[in-house]
Amino acid sequence: MFSAFVQSFRTNPVKMSWQANILAGLTVGVIALPLSMALAIASGVAPQHGLYTAMVAGIVAALAGGSKVNVSGPTAAFVVVLLPIVQQFGLGGLLISGMMAGVVLILMGVLKLGRLIEIVPYPVIIGFTSGIGVVIATFQIKDFLGLDIEALQGHYFEKVWMLLQALPSFDWQEGLIGAVTLLVLLLWPKLHSKIPGHLVALLVGSLLAWLLTSLTADFSVATIGSRFHYFLDGVEGQGIPPMLPSFAWPWEWANAHGQPIGLDFDLINTLFSSAITIAILGSLESLLCATVADGMSGEKHNPNDELIGQGVGNIVASCFGGVPATAAIARTAANVKAGATSPLASVVHGLFIILAILSLAPLLSYIPMAAMAALLLVVAWNMSEVHHFVRIVKVAPKDDVLVLLSCFSLTVVFDMTVAVAVGVGLAAMLFIRRTTHLVESDVVAAKSDYDLPDEIALYCINGPLFFGSAQQAVKSMTQVVSEVRVVILDMSDVTLMDMTALVAMESIMQELSANEVSLVINNLAARMILKMRRVGIRKIEGKIDFSRNRAEALTLAKKMIESKRGFEL
Repeated sequence: MFSAFVQSFRTNPVKMSWQANILAGLTVGVIALPLSMALAIASGVAPQHGLYTAMVAGIVAALAGGSKVNVSGPTAAFVVVLLPIVQQFGLGGLLISGMMAGVVLILMGVLKLGRLIEIVPYPVIIGFTSGIGVVIATFQIKDFLGLDIEALQGHYFEKVWMLLQALPSFDWQEGLIGAVTLLVLLLWPKLHSKIPGHLVALLVGSLLAWLLTSLTADFSVATIGSRFHYFLDGVEGQGIPPMLPSFAWPWEWANAHGQPIGLDFDLINTLFSSAITIAILGSLESLLCATVADGMSGEKHNPNDELIGQGVGNIVASCFGGVPATAAIARTAANVKAGATSPLASVVHGLFIILAILSLAPLLSYIPMAAMAALLLVVAWNMSEVHHFVRIVKVAPKDDVLVLLSCFSLTVVFDMTVAVAVGVGLAAMLFIRRTTHLVESDVVAAKSDYDLPDEIALYCINGPLFFGSAQQAVKSMTQVVSEVRVVILDMSDVTLMDMTALVAMESIMQELSANEVSLVINNLAARMILKMRRVGIRKIEGKIDFSRNRAEALTLAKKMIESKRGFEL
């Protein structure tokens, strides 16, 4: 914890370059300001809660985490998880879920699971990120076209059907502002300007809407100010409140019916699965972001400390009205490109958000909802990773394509909880199936090389023995011919044995013993011999023995045969 912050000062204070980090933080703050509001709106809450997230989590996670340049805040990946929580449990339920997810992230870091997260298969990641992109884009059609829909309810196909039915209510004024904003978003990158394109696009869309509203009495579009309201000292205001959030426990916020949600075991039990999904998704995106940042900056992050930092950031943010947060790849990449070398840049980014809330809140209220929808459409497109999706479908093995399409479909049709669970489970099963084909148990036929008599059979097992491969690897050993009196089991290439493999070995020895066949285990690693001893598999005179090489194994096998013959005489 705090490793990145400490190393920034301890390893190379000169590289700390205060000026470069301050400028980088201001650059990222400009980028994060509209994105934070847009992602909060997409998650079903008022835009200021996205700003609170960027402000609090951006500072706390940077100081407490394990990456020097990660920038945390609300991200598009969370939208499909957070929106159903808000619709069912309100903002209070969302904040409780974020706090619980923070606790889970801290536990993951304390248990050193940072490296384990990195083994999530690539098709799973692309599958659910592409699915998230499709869902986010679908949700923005309502505001982009100004459709007359009070709220999108039901499962994905019900929402699509509602959008189709509402198409006749298309508002050309909303569509015009959305189209102009989208056009600027698409064309601005071609100018290679250092000014963020989405900032320019929102400015153009807002100015155009204000100008047309001023010149034409009949022109009117929905804005942040007309859509969202707040109460300050008993007076209702429009848009974003020009004040910083105060401390409040998550369970003091309102539920979906406007009443304080409270806290009880049933609520925690209901929200627990959502909190796990938030934690897993947050850990994946944070560590992926840190890995990308390492490649760009030449630094190396501490994955376990990064998980702890993200957990602390989410817990603190939930106490100030902030939605769940994680490190954002786009903002982090912009941070590195702007010259950031320490967490100071992310702290400055958070301070910039604070100043924006206090000084720009009235102006932010003029941003049209159609312009925000256009921004989120571009975010959804960038997140969908279309080129990676198509490439996997074209060149990947069929199993990987199956995992990709399963995760994508489940994310769109159901939700992230189902998609992540099924995707990782399916990938694990396919991995086990592939691994079982890599583990072999073959009888050595070249007897001339070892001068094996007919009474001795030599088997070789290659690969790890675990629950997915143990039975297949050892089943052929029980099918020995009648004249075989001793089996030599060469385990030189066995690198792993779990409990399933140990039980399988017990069964093999019992069956061989019942047929009066002895066993010599050759060149098994000492740590696995110790495992065998713990379950009762030990040296038994004339029945079970251990050798260090094949020559010694053959000598022991011949002695066993001679002792059997002497006993028979």
